Amino acid sequence: MPSRPTAKADLLEARIVDALRHRVGKDERSAKPHDWFTAAVLALRDEVIDLWMDSTRRTHEAGAKRVYYLSLEFLIGRLLRDAMSNLGMGREMEQALRAQGIDLAELEELEPDAALGNGGLGRLAACFMESLASLDIPAHGYGIRYVNGMFRQRIDDGWQVELPETWLAHGNPWEFERRESCYRIGYGGDVVANGEAVEWQPAEVVEATAVDTPVVGWRGKRVNTLRLWTANALDPIRLDAFNAGDHMGALADQMRADSLVRVLYPADSSLAGQELRLRQEYFFTSASIQDIMRRHVQYHGDIRTLPDKAAIQLNDTHPAVAVAEIMRLLVDGHGLEFDEALDITRRTVGYTNHTLLPEALESWPLPLFERMLPRHMQIIYAINSRVLRDARRQGMSDGEVAAISLIDEGGERRVRMANLAFAGAHSVNGVAALHTELMKTTVFSSLHKLFPGKINNKTNGVTPRRWLQQCNPALTATIRDAIGDGFLDDAEQLSALNVLAGDAALGERIAEVKRSNKVALAAHLKDLTGIRLNPDALFDVQIKRIHEYKRQLLNLIETVALYDQIRSHPERDWVPRVKIFGGKAASSYHNAKLIIKLAGDIAKRINNDPSVGGLLKVVFVPNYNVSLAERIIPAADLSEQISTAGMEASGTGNMKFALNGALTIGTLDGANIEIKDRVGGENIVIFGLTAAEVAEKRANGYNPRAIIEGSRELHQAVEAIASGVFSSDDPHRYRGLMDGLYDHDWFMVAADFDAYAAAQRAVDQRWLDPQGWRRSTLHNIANVGWFSSDRTIAEYAKDIWKV
Repeated sequence: MPSRPTAKADLLEARIVDALRHRVGKDERSAKPHDWFTAAVLALRDEVIDLWMDSTRRTHEAGAKRVYYLSLEFLIGRLLRDAMSNLGMGREMEQALRAQGIDLAELEELEPDAALGNGGLGRLAACFMESLASLDIPAHGYGIRYVNGMFRQRIDDGWQVELPETWLAHGNPWEFERRESCYRIGYGGDVVANGEAVEWQPAEVVEATAVDTPVVGWRGKRVNTLRLWTANALDPIRLDAFNAGDHMGALADQMRADSLVRVLYPADSSLAGQELRLRQEYFFTSASIQDIMRRHVQYHGDIRTLPDKAAIQLNDTHPAVAVAEIMRLLVDGHGLEFDEALDITRRTVGYTNHTLLPEALESWPLPLFERMLPRHMQIIYAINSRVLRDARRQGMSDGEVAAISLIDEGGERRVRMANLAFAGAHSVNGVAALHTELMKTTVFSSLHKLFPGKINNKTNGVTPRRWLQQCNPALTATIRDAIGDGFLDDAEQLSALNVLAGDAALGERIAEVKRSNKVALAAHLKDLTGIRLNPDALFDVQIKRIHEYKRQLLNLIETVALYDQIRSHPERDWVPRVKIFGGKAASSYHNAKLIIKLAGDIAKRINNDPSVGGLLKVVFVPNYNVSLAERIIPAADLSEQISTAGMEASGTGNMKFALNGALTIGTLDGANIEIKDRVGGENIVIFGLTAAEVAEKRANGYNPRAIIEGSRELHQAVEAIASGVFSSDDPHRYRGLMDGLYDHDWFMVAADFDAYAAAQRAVDQRWLDPQGWRRSTLHNIANVGWFSSDRTIAEYAKDIWKV
């Protein structure tokens, strides 16, 4: 029986109705669900705004140091449930809407996912913003307000089709345009002498305008600001051209400005695409740095105190041009000497590295960079001369000096953005223990030798508010009944569950929650894909960006091998399995798109084969995003974290799955290593080569053909795929993909296959022991509280930002 509305719920209902009438312009009888959604957000937003203003006022009065987090992505997902939960208003909202005959859960589904990110990088940034507010640390996030952002993925006949993500089609009730926070961003032009100084005279100027979204911390402790930039031409329409009949040409400047904020990661396979990417990155970085310096001068006066009052963190290399932009503003705008400006810049900036993949460490063709940003190129050369002189003074070799240089002189000359960020920051951090150690010995070995104190580790984390309390309320309630409320404020208190791991009744209750989540997911996927799933099967999940190093291909080849084994040995007691895949492939990444098609082809064959008798199902979930992750992760039994060792910086999906009681199958890569250390080797399934073994094989010769031909299961699966068994309409579709395994297999799929297949059969044996599985589930939940982004942010605050 529903509880009677509280006085707070009655007051909230009145505010919602008032917002519906006076701000949405509808009365209760004519209002549609989207009107009620907007009214509910506006009513809740009023509460948020009061806290937001109070937070800002407290920061000003205290003269507090602020954190500025620059990221090209913020994958924030839906905000209504986040804000309600963190303000403790979920029950009141539910009651207030029910009094009007409205179901809150249905309204939540109407909120679009903000298309501001792609994967782990953007989701990490969103978790960090929430934790900064929860820890009462004054902070701004800075990014781009993409109109379409990351594409919407549709699967047509198994192929990925990219469509615009129209998340802003009906406006965004959470955001506020700040017309007073408006900055000019220049491109091209010349650098001319101006007395003793120099002056950059850009050939093109666009205007960046701030759009702010409040970020609510846990229990409303603080509300911080996510500031996203939108672009406009100085003259949105040239009337002379329009009146002369050149109607499209008259809008060219505005269209050029619009392109800056239209799409996340425009394909950079063409020179035009590279130019747009560089323009985008400089656009948001320059606007953010100008805003930070304007605020500092306004409140603190002396620009020389910037490092004392501002900590600027660069989330990967996308905003690395900030080093040159801060220098430009300090030297050209504030008249500081170059060396003093460099010292101030370094003491202000921190850089987080997220990848060791050479292709992901951004660099730009020098002619393009110099044409677009001539003054910045001069500054980079000047920084480089000082860095290289220091390297020579320390007696470093020619090879080491070449590796340190901010300019890659080999072949096509390129500007190395990671080296710029490293040289211009006081702190350079990795995001997992292994990743950080590999930074010191691989991509940054020479820079680490030159600046031995800079590299430090900050293992990633996820916010337990969204990734446990909000996405899995039934599990949260079960844990509260078992150990009390302390873990809601301190996720590490989940460790109290360890002593209850053998409690059969608690294990049974958690298993019931998991099955309920699986039933709900199965119903949702039936609606989405038409595939009927058995909730009593083992749900085996790999959801992440589609990339060869993440090895969805290894999973698919093992799926084919398992399919063959089930058909060949029907007498065995097979564990029913559901293989769930999801993720997007970059628009120009041919092999990744081919892997998606392969998943669809394998699914089509297996799901329609009565000989496997429902023992194996495969489903590829289209348009994977935050909201889908919130449904899938609580329903997962097995978490696939199977990247080639040494290639995944950290991963955060691995943390979310473990927090929701899934067992990890994975390599000793990224944060898997630290998860193993926390949950215990007996509660995780580890297989495959180590990072050192991968490096040794690559260095000393590796013969994948011999391995494939020497493994019966692997050879049969690879040849079945290559020969067209799963692609009768085009028998040669996957021949090139499989030939890549025979010829070079850079990502060690063949090398790890037998170990992976054996690990999967070990998982089957675990599944057949329900009590043992439940104990491992509980130990995972109990011991991953350390992977809270609150802990990560507290380490950044203490060690890097000094706030």
